[in-house]
Amino acid sequence: MTVPTASVPDLAQILEPVRDELTRVEREFARHLESRVDVIPQMGKYIQMSGGKRVRPAVLLLAARLCGYTGDRAVLNAAVVEFIHTATLVHDDIIDGADTRRGRLAAHSRWGSDVTVLLGDYLYIRSMAMALTQDTLEIVRLLCDVTLKMIEGELYQLTKTGDVNLTENEHFEIIRRKTAHLFAGCAEIGGLLGNCTPEQRVALREYGFNLGIAFQMVDDVLDYTAEAAALGKPIGGDLREGKLTLPVILLLQRSGPDMHALVQNVVASRTVTPEAWRAINDGLVTHGAVDEAFGRALTYADRARTHLRDAFPVSLERDRLLSLIDYVLNRDR
Repeated sequence: MTVPTASVPDLAQILEPVRDELTRVEREFARHLESRVDVIPQMGKYIQMSGGKRVRPAVLLLAARLCGYTGDRAVLNAAVVEFIHTATLVHDDIIDGADTRRGRLAAHSRWGSDVTVLLGDYLYIRSMAMALTQDTLEIVRLLCDVTLKMIEGELYQLTKTGDVNLTENEHFEIIRRKTAHLFAGCAEIGGLLGNCTPEQRVALREYGFNLGIAFQMVDDVLDYTAEAAALGKPIGGDLREGKLTLPVILLLQRSGPDMHALVQNVVASRTVTPEAWRAINDGLVTHGAVDEAFGRALTYADRARTHLRDAFPVSLERDRLLSLIDYVLNRDR
């Protein structure tokens, strides 16, 4: 399978211009998890320590700097975004029955689903309470709109779980709602904080939206190509959870009834034998499905680059936002 062969760009170097702000985002995240109910900060700290690259807050911070803003509201909004993203992960893991998250026990595996779903609710409400401390409602409205789209995406995906006839258009609708709109919102909020033109605001939104789609499509590819130790979760987890992603959708379009029956059996049983896994991977190679899926990610990455380059002059921040695209394409987890 032809997957990215270039070395993964150094994320720490890419994010160096906003390193101090990202540190403050971490502190802000922890501060807003303080509660007299001990389990809330305990679980919050555990989730925070589970890692994550903080790409979404970084997009917001770099976009704000690109548009000339360096004040405290960028850090606050980046923390809000991280709260929203974390809430969706907490709920997704429960819904998917995922036992691990980035190589560690998922929160619901350690504390139970009943407590963890309430923590997810707490994170959503806390994020909006934080956002409402601002002096503008435009950003709050944007955050609410993005959050609603993400929840709608999760609900829509649930209605399609186990459907081996899922179409590309249906899959992309899930990606747009669950992932792309949050990336778009991060970039657009940066523009709203700074001094950008209406055209630049649209360009930032489109940059983030296309970056988000590329990000998710690379995730889809990694589920079939990455090493389990690097990915931090079992390989093939999407299919065992009944989720068809683009590589398998393309495979089913290009193969015959035997492959369709094989995939249907995996989805229905929520298990996959080594023999079935080899057959599916052989099919992905034979029919070029992974190559095609990664090619689609490259297309959206190119669109993100174009929107940014056409709207903004050369600068350090623009360079780092462009470098984030390369990181997304070449990461191994």
